Amino acid sequence: MARFQFKLPDIGEGIAEAEIVAWHVKVGDEVAEDQQLADMMTDKATVEMESPVAGKVVELAGEVGDMIPIGSVLAVIETVGADRAAETPADSKDERPLADGAVEATPEQAKEIPVTRGVEQAPAPKAVAEPKLEPEVAKAAHVLASPAVRARARDLGIDLNQVRARDGRIRHADLDAFILNQGGSVSARGPAPKRANEVIKVVGLRRKIAENMAEANRRIPHFTLVEEFDVTALEEARAMMNRDRGSNPKLTVLPFLIAAMCRALADYPMLNATFDDEAMAVTRHGSVDMGIATQTDNGLMVPVIRGAEGLSVWQIASEISRLSEAARTNKASREELTGPSITISSLGPMGGIASTPVINPPQVAIIAVNKIEEKLVPIDGDIEVRKRMNLSLSCDHRVVDGWDAASFMQDLKPLIENPLRLLS
Repeated sequence: MARFQFKLPDIGEGIAEAEIVAWHVKVGDEVAEDQQLADMMTDKATVEMESPVAGKVVELAGEVGDMIPIGSVLAVIETVGADRAAETPADSKDERPLADGAVEATPEQAKEIPVTRGVEQAPAPKAVAEPKLEPEVAKAAHVLASPAVRARARDLGIDLNQVRARDGRIRHADLDAFILNQGGSVSARGPAPKRANEVIKVVGLRRKIAENMAEANRRIPHFTLVEEFDVTALEEARAMMNRDRGSNPKLTVLPFLIAAMCRALADYPMLNATFDDEAMAVTRHGSVDMGIATQTDNGLMVPVIRGAEGLSVWQIASEISRLSEAARTNKASREELTGPSITISSLGPMGGIASTPVINPPQVAIIAVNKIEEKLVPIDGDIEVRKRMNLSLSCDHRVVDGWDAASFMQDLKPLIENPLRLLS
């Protein structure tokens, strides 16, 4: 058999090495031509490596997380040759032909098959044990109690035979009395099984996220401002527009917030900026290239809506849908994943009441969307139920002053709380 060395090809201009982020085969596996071998990640993209030949994997270069130089051997594959096709049954290690055409068992097989000369022995039938009812179970079966009471007792680890029933049937009140007599302590099914320690190597996109977050925390002096907004009118407008949306994507709160941010940022260019701390230079961007923090199976990714200030609410919603899907399916291009001038992050209904988002350098600001809650709010002497939501704005204090951040949040209020302004 021949051995084929699959070398890591040049997968991008200026790329000297790539990281192994996933193996799809292991040593000993049979692979087909064009079958996926591994995922390799560079600073620019994640690339799938496919086998150019069919055969058996005999060597793999490194483990997940290792860096592999371009041109070095990634895998060695033993290709199928004519000598395998010519192999005869006589060469087989598993069987030996006999004179009458039968097959002699190998020594390993012979250990498993009892043989008596001249007599073919059938295995003796196994005796079937009659199911036995444990005494405790049999005794408890005669206790009168509803299924709900039995389930509660089982969860609490209480033997119903030890519970005194006032009228012959055990009720929840009888369980309560039993617990009180025990000093309020009962064991609920015992402790959960202890989980073994698990070591997970931080690789690929998760490693890059970790590096970026550590760098951001080390170099950027963050401050966070949280402001509450009344989104009752926004939610009403959103529901009305969704009823008549036709072929448009379903609107969430996010497109409205982005549209409001774009309008307010025109007066606060210090927030729509990037900071080169080595050159000590700030670039205030004319266009709002809005980063959308998107959770994927591989970790957090930030696709970018280019020129968001020139898009309608419907157009922003379409871009969010398109870019989020591309990020989750690993189809987003490098252009779509780089160069935001400011970022918005939202966990939707899972968001807390407040958060402290971490800035993605070289940006100088990020805004996080927290969950919507109904609250009793005093309005003109009356109490009304209103939908309220907090926005959390984190800024780089080296280039953004607290006054500017607070003023920006106040200018957002009339845009978010009166959404018709965003539609004109």
